[in-house]
Order: sequence, then C-alpha cells, then structure tokens
Amino acid sequence: MAQERGDREPEESAGVQLARLLRRWWEEAGSPPGGIRPTQQALAARLGVDQTTLSRYLNPKHLSTAPLRVVEALHAQLRAPVGELAQARALCRAALRENGRQRAADGGGENTAPTDAADGSDETPAPDATPGTAAHGTDGRGTPGRLRSRCLRPVLVAAAMVLAFTAGVITHEWFSVKDRTADGAGGAVSASQTPYQWPLLRMGEEDQFTRARALQHLLNAQGYKVRADGFFRDDTRDAVMDFQRRRHLPADGKVGRLTWPELVKEVGPGSGTFEVRAVQELLNNVGQGGTAVSGRFTAETAEDVRFFQRTHGLSVTGRADAGTWLALLVKQLPPVAAPDYQRAASPLPSASG
Repeated sequence: MAQERGDREPEESAGVQLARLLRRWWEEAGSPPGGIRPTQQALAARLGVDQTTLSRYLNPKHLSTAPLRVVEALHAQLRAPVGELAQARALCRAALRENGRQRAADGGGENTAPTDAADGSDETPAPDATPGTAAHGTDGRGTPGRLRSRCLRPVLVAAAMVLAFTAGVITHEWFSVKDRTADGAGGAVSASQTPYQWPLLRMGEEDQFTRARALQHLLNAQGYKVRADGFFRDDTRDAVMDFQRRRHLPADGKVGRLTWPELVKEVGPGSGTFEVRAVQELLNNVGQGGTAVSGRFTAETAEDVRFFQRTHGLSVTGRADAGTWLALLVKQLPPVAAPDYQRAASPLPSASG
C-alpha cells in the first residue's frame, strides 16, 4: 500500500486542470461535421484579450489563470459541452483561491491589497529586522559584532517606543473615524483601517460605467425608476436630488461622501433584487474572476464577497456592509466592454425614452 501511494501521480492544481479543460475545448471546437476551429488570434480578438494572454490561459505548462468572464466566454465561443461549464467555474474559483494561498506562502498573504491600495497599510517593518541580522557580523569596516550590538541597543529601545506610540495613534484614529461615521449609514465601515474615500459621481455626457450602474440600482431600490445604463443623466440627477432632500442632505445632485453612506445598505441572502444587482455589478468588475449579475444573492455571490473581503483586508462576513461597498466602489477597473446583459437590456445614450 505504501508503494502504491509513493507511485501515485501528484494531484494537479485547479489552475492546471482548468487550463487543460480550456485547451480541450479549443482543440475540439472543430470536431463536429463542418466545424472550423478558430485560431487563437481570432479567438483572442473576440474575447477582448491579446493572443499571448490567451495562449497562457490554454497552456498548463506556462500557467496563467483565466478570469471567470473569459472562461464563460470561451465556453460560449467554442460551443463546449453544456455540462462542463459548472466544472470550469468551480475550477476557476478554486484556482483563484490557490493563487491567494501561494501569495501568502511567498510572503504576500491573502490580505495583500493591490498596489493602489497600499497607502492604507498599517504594517510597520520590525525595527530590529535589519540591524538584528547585521549584529552578528561586522559593519564592513572591521567593527566587532559585539560592540555594534551594544551600540544598537539604545536605538532598538527607541524604535520600540516609537512603534508603540504609532500603534496608539493608529488605534485612536480608527476609533475617531468610527465616531465620524454618519448616523444614517448603511452599517459601520469595516475595520480595514484603509483610508478609502467615497467616489464622486455627477451628471455628465460620458458613460460612467459600473459605479453609475450601481448607483442607479440603489436608487431603484429606493423606489425611483431610472435606467441602469451607466449614463448619469437628468433622470438619475433628479432621483438623487429628491433622495437628498428626503434625507436632509445638500440637494446638489452629486453623489459623494454624504450621499453614498445613505444609499448603501448591508446586502446578503434575502436582500432585494436591485441592491443585490448593484453589489454583483461591482464584484464583476474588480478583476477577481467575474460574478454573475442576477439580482439573487446566491452562495456563489457570498463566496465572491468573502474572497474580495479577504483580498482587501476587510472583515470576512460574506455580506456587503458599508466598508465592503466603499472598497468595491474604489477598486473598480476600467471596463473592457459593456457586459452582454447590459447591452441587451439598456438603450444606447442617444436612444429616446
């Protein structure tokens, strides 16, 4: 039995299994009578990615995990077996989790935020990390390590005092931020200690993409009737101004640090369609693999919320509280293209009505 276990092949990672599955879809795309397998160049153009990136998604030996939106698009473009879509989605999510654990093993940790979120980090390098290592040798000029160690003791003591003082200041500041949270906010900001700021949206001609669609869903959840198409026009501004008047806010039609906390509410199982759709819109556009925008808070949605919370140092609850809303709004990526359901359901900016 021990020999059998020793001869057994090591289990492949979810990322490798996903790449093998995607490659098989591509290789078998031309199998049906009359079928023609698309080239990777043509397929990459349809997906909105470059050919090099697509080839890595399909290559188990030079692995790059495909986002969920790409997996789903490949399934549709290559007309893969219907029953294999659920398997591919599960492998994609598992591969994303594996990537998070690998970053942790490399020293990054699951809570490592993207580079543009690093400004909120409260981590301070241990003051004795470098000197402690060097104290066992010389300083490069022949100074004995023991003498250098004695010289460093006062420095280390002073550094420890500074570190303790800094920790006290950070704790005081965090409690001050909690005290300044608006009474009407949809839940207290999570203890991520990250100084995000609510984005400012205002009326304009340009498509304001996911943030504006989330705003419009939230307005609809309040009983207004606005088109959730990402264009902040008269109907959206009028609804915002009416909402602000009802909440005794400055009725300027702009959505920023005062209005967002009044609009958002904690979202989880059983929440309304509009607010769930708003959360899913934002999750779908933060680069973690894609989220189905259905208006139903499913187990997959809860898992996507937890993954986002872990990745950005938030309390991992699986529910979108005010802190999660704030981080989601800040972390929106530039869109590659409007999603299919949005193009089909929403009129173009020039359309009447």
